[in-house]
This record gives sequence, C-alpha cells and structure tokens, in this order.
Amino acid sequence: MCGITGFIQYQGGSRDELSRRCQSMADTIAHRGPDAGGVWVDAAFPLALGHRRLSIIDLSEAGAQPMESASGRYVLSFNGEVYNFSRLRQEPGLASYPFKGHSDTEVILAAVQHLGVEKAVSKFEGMFALALWDKQERCLWLARDRVGKKPLYYGWCGDSFLFGSELKALRKHPDFERDLDRNALGQYMQYGWVSQPHSIYRQVRKLPPGSLIKIAQDCKPWAAQPIPFWSAKAVAEQGEKNRFRGSYKEAIIKLDTVLQQAVGDRMVADVELGALLSGGIDSSMIVALMQKMSDRPVKTFSLGFWEEKYNEAEYASAVARHLQNEHHE
Repeated sequence: MCGITGFIQYQGGSRDELSRRCQSMADTIAHRGPDAGGVWVDAAFPLALGHRRLSIIDLSEAGAQPMESASGRYVLSFNGEVYNFSRLRQEPGLASYPFKGHSDTEVILAAVQHLGVEKAVSKFEGMFALALWDKQERCLWLARDRVGKKPLYYGWCGDSFLFGSELKALRKHPDFERDLDRNALGQYMQYGWVSQPHSIYRQVRKLPPGSLIKIAQDCKPWAAQPIPFWSAKAVAEQGEKNRFRGSYKEAIIKLDTVLQQAVGDRMVADVELGALLSGGIDSSMIVALMQKMSDRPVKTFSLGFWEEKYNEAEYASAVARHLQNEHHE
C-alpha cells in the first residue's frame, strides 16, 4: 500500500509554496507509505505530485517516487503494483529502455514512453492508482486499475484540481470545498456506503475502475470525463464467443498454468511475503501454489474466534500442517 496526491493550482504560486502544500497533503497519508515520500513540482507550471512509499520492489533510491521517465517527458506518482511488469519489461521497444533499477514504476514509465498512455495502461495487470504528468503536452493523466482495488479521488475546488488516494489529503489544500453531497449522504445513511463516481463531498468524485481521465492545461471544470480502458462485460462477452475447446484434462492443465502465473507474479518482492489462510478452497489453493514455488516455508496467518460457528482456525491449521507452512494463529 502506497499513497499518491497532488494538484494543479491554476492561480499559480511559488515553487516553494506548491511544494510545502503538496508535502502537507502527502503527510496526511503517511500511514499508507511509512518507508519514504517525495514531492515533485513543475518549475514551468503550477502542478505538484506527492507520494508516500511502502517499499516492496526495488528498495533503493532507483525505486523512489515521484519518478521521471528517461526522456524527461513524464513524471509518475504511483500507488500499487503492476504484477506483469517483468514480462512487459521484455517486450520489444521496452527492453531497450535505459532502466536504472528493477521497479514496476520504471516499467510503467517505459511503457508509456514507448506505447503512449492509453495503450500502456490497458496492458497493466495489477492493482494501482496513478498520476502521470506529461510535461510536453502539459496534461495530467489519472488512472485506476481494472476492478478498482486502489482508491483514487479527484475534484475541482475553487481554482484548483485536486486528487489523492484518500479524501483527507484533498482536505489539506486551502481551496478544498467541504460542501456535502446530500444524495451521497442519503446513500450512506441507507446502505452504509457511497456508490461511484460519487463521494461524500459535492466537488469530489471517485475515478471509476478500469478508467483514466486526462486533465489538459486549459481544461474547464468537469469538462473532462473518465475514459474506460477495460470492461468486465467485454471480457465476459469475448470469453463467450471464444470458449475453451479442449478436454477436461486439458482444461485442468490450462487452469493450473494460469493460476501458477498469477500467484507467481504476486510473489515478486524484495521483502518477506506472507498469506492470509482461512482453510477454505481459495486461500488454501493460493498458499499451496506459493509453497510449490517457494524454497522455504511460506508464512501464513489466521485469526481464530472463541465462537465455534465463526472459527475457521482449525481448518487453516490443518492446511498449514499439510503444506508445512510457518503458521501464525
């Protein structure tokens, strides 16, 4: 978990002022990234990007953010992980990029530089929210992963465009407007949550999953609309048209291959990994695949309850013993 935030402040301001303001916003989400943080301000435009880092891949300064592309055209503040980054890095056009480290952040920039923003984002498999500044076109891109695992709020308040991983970051900007959206408040009172794209504040929205939005230099408030780059419906329809034609045994082999790749992609890290184990089919299968690909006992964690009807700890413990995990209850 990391955190991103920032703004375009159309009435301007000194570089030091913008930097301090963005730092203040980033400080409110330090819990999302306790390992490091950074702020980047465009010297020629009143834009600031902030980042809080939880270091998982490439713990060195080569993985620090906000990060500039090799060409100097793009600057990225990124929250999450792109799980297929190792495979993307080997694609023609990206392999020749002058990488300084081995982070997925740098692969995002390489893909954007080679393919353009929209095509690059459509290739990312993972959980992410990102803010990408294009110095050449003077535009800000925001994007959110396919199913919306990572949050991203944005809005026009006064003379500023604000964004962040959490609402508390936006509230630190002096232009933030605290007017409640009464329809959203009604939703919250009735259902206990606020549906997308709304937020509890009238001037702030959630970027929908599988979407990106482009805020150009001369963009009028709310003129830019989210652009979908992925659709679960389209994927389902494509699957319906192109059904698997193999045998039952071939289907098992294919499914095993897909699952191993998915789990393997998520095990790429420069820090220790663990898994939450309930003892049910899903978590047991994932931990079994992790153990198959690991050269040491996988750390697993379970939460037990005194109430028997809620307690799954005994099943998790049985699975952990069978797989010889390092289990913590």
